[in-house]
Amino acid sequence: MAEKDIPTQYDPAAAEKRWYPEWVKRGYFHANASSDREPYCIVLPPPNITGRLHIGHALDHTIQDVLIRRARMQGYEALWLPGTDHAGIATQVVVERALREEGIERREMGRDAFVERVWAWKERYGGEIVEQMKALGNSCDWDRLRFTMDEGLSYAVRVAFVRWYEQGLIYRGERLVNWCPTDRTGLSDSEVEHEEVDGELITFRYPFAEGYDFIEVATTRMETMLGDTGVAVHPGDERYEAWVGNRVRHPLDGREIPIVADAAVDRDFGTGAVKVTPAHDPNDWEIAERTGLPRMNIFNADATLNDNVPEEFRGLDRYTAREKVRDRLAEKGLIVKEQRPYRHAVGHCYRCKSEIEPWIAGMQWFVKVGPLKGPAKEAVAQGRTRFVPPRWERPFDTWLDNLRDWNISRQLWWGHRIPVWYCPNGHETVATEDPAKCAECGSAEIEQDEDVLDTWFSSQLWPFSTLGWPEATGDLKKFYPTTALVTGYEILYLWVARMIMAGLSLVEKDRTRTGDHIPFERVVIHGLVRDGHGRKMSKSLGNVIDPLDMIEKYGADALRFALARMATPEQQNLPLSEASIEAGRNFANKIWNAARFVLQADGKPELPERSRLSVAERWLLSRHHACVTAVNSALDADDFAGAGQSLQRFLWSEFCDWGLEVEKRRLAGDAKQDAANTLAWVLERTLRLLHPVMPFVTEEIWQRMGPGESIVVAEWPEPIPDLADKEAEAEFAAVQGIVTEIRQLQAGIPRELAKAVALDEGMREDSEKWLEDIRLLTGAAASFEKLDGIRVALRIPGGTDLAPVVDRLSKKLQDSESKLERKRKKLSNEGFTSKAAPEIVEKERTEAGELEEEISRTAAQIRQLGG
Repeated sequence: MAEKDIPTQYDPAAAEKRWYPEWVKRGYFHANASSDREPYCIVLPPPNITGRLHIGHALDHTIQDVLIRRARMQGYEALWLPGTDHAGIATQVVVERALREEGIERREMGRDAFVERVWAWKERYGGEIVEQMKALGNSCDWDRLRFTMDEGLSYAVRVAFVRWYEQGLIYRGERLVNWCPTDRTGLSDSEVEHEEVDGELITFRYPFAEGYDFIEVATTRMETMLGDTGVAVHPGDERYEAWVGNRVRHPLDGREIPIVADAAVDRDFGTGAVKVTPAHDPNDWEIAERTGLPRMNIFNADATLNDNVPEEFRGLDRYTAREKVRDRLAEKGLIVKEQRPYRHAVGHCYRCKSEIEPWIAGMQWFVKVGPLKGPAKEAVAQGRTRFVPPRWERPFDTWLDNLRDWNISRQLWWGHRIPVWYCPNGHETVATEDPAKCAECGSAEIEQDEDVLDTWFSSQLWPFSTLGWPEATGDLKKFYPTTALVTGYEILYLWVARMIMAGLSLVEKDRTRTGDHIPFERVVIHGLVRDGHGRKMSKSLGNVIDPLDMIEKYGADALRFALARMATPEQQNLPLSEASIEAGRNFANKIWNAARFVLQADGKPELPERSRLSVAERWLLSRHHACVTAVNSALDADDFAGAGQSLQRFLWSEFCDWGLEVEKRRLAGDAKQDAANTLAWVLERTLRLLHPVMPFVTEEIWQRMGPGESIVVAEWPEPIPDLADKEAEAEFAAVQGIVTEIRQLQAGIPRELAKAVALDEGMREDSEKWLEDIRLLTGAAASFEKLDGIRVALRIPGGTDLAPVVDRLSKKLQDSESKLERKRKKLSNEGFTSKAAPEIVEKERTEAGELEEEISRTAAQIRQLGG
């Protein structure tokens, strides 16, 4: 039996410092690929090495840790594989900024020296987020820690590129790309965030090259008209039928440009005619492809105007040029209409938030996604991989339907360099190993492509490259396909879809344990953490919750419990407040104090024979069984909030507030050992049930109970149907009802007036044997007498002046009624219920219900007191 002495206060910092290194040292988190246990594998979505653990990470990691700790206790060979991402753009920006502070420009030092500097930065700072994950309690297999630019993972990237190239799925071409002028690199469509902004819509005239007529077009980006090479109308638009084939004159440079017909033009939008800028708009690019219009690039890489525009505009940034072009057209009398503000969606870089510029950035590498989309959709449709909740299947399908070829070239120095070499004769050599000469002509004068691959190209390989692919490793055979992927919905398209496509295309069936090459059996998609009012957390609002600060202040368990308790599968916005984390700390303290009580009773976690159990103990065991059933059911459905709420309800209310209190009488009598053993048995099993959510406090207590080596590797509790006891639950529920009624009458009433209660004589037969327990639980002397139409009454001494008490309760009643009226008014406002986040509306409804109950209780008290 372990040491029973337990401090009066729980110290989370001490427990975390003591147990986490011990768990790692004992190898509890290390998975064995050679074992005969059924595998359970989760790969951690790799955070950026530039990052700091934020509240979104904390939620994501808590959910994964709950799943993996439970699987470990259930007897699976559980592998939670951790890692970090090299984060091409973000890391390069961070290091460049540091260099500038030293007065050094990247291009002055050269590529090799810069990359060496980034590696040095990574070695110094790149592991900080790993230590922060450990502070949260992540039970990852740190022996398998991966980095997207590790040697093995870098080799996997080259194999994937070469294989797709040889299959014709990767090609090089000059196409329009999403260009970030700030980071000076192209982006994929998935890396562009479309945000509503207040801009302008300007309608202007193009004069005909011959004659005096005009055609009107509109644009939100006036500067791009400098790159117009045509005007397009719908072929069925009778208004412009005769104009197709004519030419208009560009009012600022004198060029003649044609009017063309294309079915993509919406004849009902604006004037029905559109300006066509093929080099700076993806839709215009497609029109130009069909109609033969030329492409005219007017931007430099930094979004200033180049030498293809009239001299007065050269060198201007795009926003200054926008104003100047508008002014010039106004001077010529060609402006028809100006709409300001004009609300419209504009693409922004997902990293730096700069406005994206569609731009031709020279020859780029692309992945042909057409052949990859079908198998991914089919895998989801067949249920080979499931989305939790399932409603994400439809947007997943829609996104794949609209997916265009993926630009994977990035104009950076940090990242996986594209494995293609060029010779002076125009040949391409694509290889997994650096070649010494051109594979086609043998020339030794070869140069590698300057660009690196999109970060997501390596990340898409994460579920299998981390397990050793393309080699047929033991890890790959044992743990692939992985069991679950846990992630927020915001990267469903950026990452999840790409992993599914890549896994289905690249992993050979004979290297998986199931013969399927789907990367994960299910995808658990959680919502995003918001503040307590449902707002996005931001520094400007001052509502950011730093998980590391919360861990230091309240403990990791408190944060984990607060996060898990709100993580329902269906909610997209998860409101979190510091108060809810503080409540998690209070819950840990409640468990600690309950454990002190049980340990001091010197019980063993063993169940007495059923015949020796009291009704209250049978009730407690039945409620424990219900808790075990509810938690297992919730976790099987990835409903972490449901599991957390069931655990809190049982431990706080049923075990502590009722079970411990009602057992105090038996602990003082002849049945002391049976009572102590029952409480210890229930507590020990419930600690195991709680451990995945709150690992530290549960281990700290469990070690003192001494049933085994560590709660980390203890057996997971499963329901025991024989413990279900409807008779005991019904009998004890009646007693709970009486005690609750008494407590409600006592609430807010001076203690000296609430020391005695009367129970209606009609309740004697069912309640008399519980009188001592009722007295213990209420602190009031209870007796039976004939009552007039009520079950419970306070026995107020004669001559007591009740006016002050009634007056105070009346004021409380009025205050509660006023609050309820405001709540009802808010809830009847359709503007609030339709626009507010669902969880905020639900919170208001819950509070309204609580107020209704409070009003009912207070009114009953006033009636009892004769008010």
